[in-house]
Amino acid sequence: MNFPNIIWLVRHGESTANIARHKAEAEKLPTIDFLEREPDVPLSDSGIAQATALGRWFEFQKEKPSVIYSSPYLRAMETARLIAENGEFERVKIFYDERLRERELGIFDRLTKIGAMEKYAEECAKREELGKFYYRPLGGESWVDVALRVRNFWRDLRETNVNEKVLIVTHEVVIRLFRYILENLTESEILEIDRAGDVENCAVTSYNFDPAAQNLMLTQDNFCV
Repeated sequence: MNFPNIIWLVRHGESTANIARHKAEAEKLPTIDFLEREPDVPLSDSGIAQATALGRWFEFQKEKPSVIYSSPYLRAMETARLIAENGEFERVKIFYDERLRERELGIFDRLTKIGAMEKYAEECAKREELGKFYYRPLGGESWVDVALRVRNFWRDLRETNVNEKVLIVTHEVVIRLFRYILENLTESEILEIDRAGDVENCAVTSYNFDPAAQNLMLTQDNFCV
């Protein structure tokens, strides 16, 4: 079967928008205040330190990435670059793929839960009724929409990266949906995992190919250095 030998899925380091979101939620504000377009949000100082630390962790690992894929969003691109530079595999080529981008929130973009309820109470009720897996916000994506592009990316990855060691730097929901696909989970199973806690910034979720099972097996889940 066509599989990479190893896959590391890494969420980008903390971004300035992550800080803005935490601040808005703590202060019970309706909106999240940051200036950039979503694709242009950079890493925070803490995010730079997280990505640097993860690169240094890779430096001392027996196995290192032979190919890197990244979301084209700046915070992911910066994370991938810092990991490669500090892990001493900076010459490994980084491919940027829009299928790995953040989930598009549509009308809920830059709104906290309080702000969403204030502005779009009817849509929030629809989301509660249908569930976050299938609900698609106006102008945005459901989890299922993201799963479709992850499946498409995964099919291509298997065709072009047999026996490779692949690092993928992306976003929280994309990592959730990789787990959903690679582990053949149900909606309820992946949402139970989601409820248990966030994917931390620069956390590693990894899979190794098992020749006996002829499949990828989960080896790390939300591991932080």
